[in-house]
Amino acid sequence: MKKEIKRLLDNNEQWAARTSKADPTFFDTLSKQQAPQYLWIGCSDSRVPANQIVDLLPGDIFVHRNVANMVIHTDLNCLSVLQYAVDVLKVKHVIVCGHYGCGGIEAAMGEERFGLIDNWLGHIKDIYAKHRDEVTALPEHERSARLCELNVREQAENVKRTSIVKDALARGQKLMIHSWIYSLKNGRITDLTS
Repeated sequence: MKKEIKRLLDNNEQWAARTSKADPTFFDTLSKQQAPQYLWIGCSDSRVPANQIVDLLPGDIFVHRNVANMVIHTDLNCLSVLQYAVDVLKVKHVIVCGHYGCGGIEAAMGEERFGLIDNWLGHIKDIYAKHRDEVTALPEHERSARLCELNVREQAENVKRTSIVKDALARGQKLMIHSWIYSLKNGRITDLTS
């Protein structure tokens, strides 16, 4: 176990050295400011790293991740991130990004029980129930992908319904909410914003 952790620390040391060599001022500049224009609300899935898939450097995007990129009105963690991003950092864009092949979505479509996370997945089950006729009318191999898309749109609507966003818009702050879906198969993002 220690060997795997040491590898991460060694990787970090090498990355920091490469980054400093390429731009000797990078870390000094990074440490003095945080002014991202974007808040990313994405899935915790390790295959969907926000900075990397939109090709941005550290400091360019503020990130919150959880299972299935959920925005739940009682989730104080997500709401705290949203408020800090909107009220303090003054981001101009909130991006809710899901991905095809999301394990949380697929788990919510079934009846298997997983424990504590079932409470979290219940929110996705509600979305599935709301759109069941549409989703089940599709061929079986397309159903999960469609629910991933519907979930992203629903979570973006949840962002819009927060008091944080309503207050920002009422005071004239420029803020756009985006619904995106990422494909693990080709690395491309599709904008589902309506």
